Amino acid sequence: MTRSATLANSLMLMLLLGTTGSLAGALLTVLMFVLVVGAYGACMALLRSRLTGTSALLASLLLAATLTSCADILAQRWFLPWHQSVSLYIGLIALQCVVLECHGFFRQPLTDRFRLCGLFGGLMLLLAALRELIGHGSLGHGLSEHWQGLVLFSEGLHLMTLVPGAFIFLGLLLAARQAWTRSHSISKESHRP
Repeated sequence: MTRSATLANSLMLMLLLGTTGSLAGALLTVLMFVLVVGAYGACMALLRSRLTGTSALLASLLLAATLTSCADILAQRWFLPWHQSVSLYIGLIALQCVVLECHGFFRQPLTDRFRLCGLFGGLMLLLAALRELIGHGSLGHGLSEHWQGLVLFSEGLHLMTLVPGAFIFLGLLLAARQAWTRSHSISKESHRP
């Protein structure tokens, strides 16, 4: 893995771990990510052929920061309770747009981009649902101020709602996946001398 690919993946990891403490925060982040990346891709498609080198990078940075700031203001206006849980990580969406631009993400076919964004959004929502379920004992806890969520058990493990708990939980999920795939590959091997 190259150093630049590691940077792009680590930025996605920060968004994934930081904003999935609740299902509401993950929904808002996925919505903002899709809107900002979609608008950014459409705008840069018009500008990309006219700009080169440093001017393309500066235009990319300015466009990403503007779109993310506009999305942040809209989220503050209409989704304030959800916004408060993810406001620290919203700026990473702009940085992620610039990194994806440098890696050629927006030059890929549209179906590949939809697939990757859908995979990231699905992973984010799944991790948020699992963390909220384990951490609070309920699902949909912060979606509305009038609804307490689907309560499955009274107390949860509060560590799972924090970022260190998310890091530990993601590590456990990756270890379980590796053990699962390894057990299937061992059973398919032949044990001939």
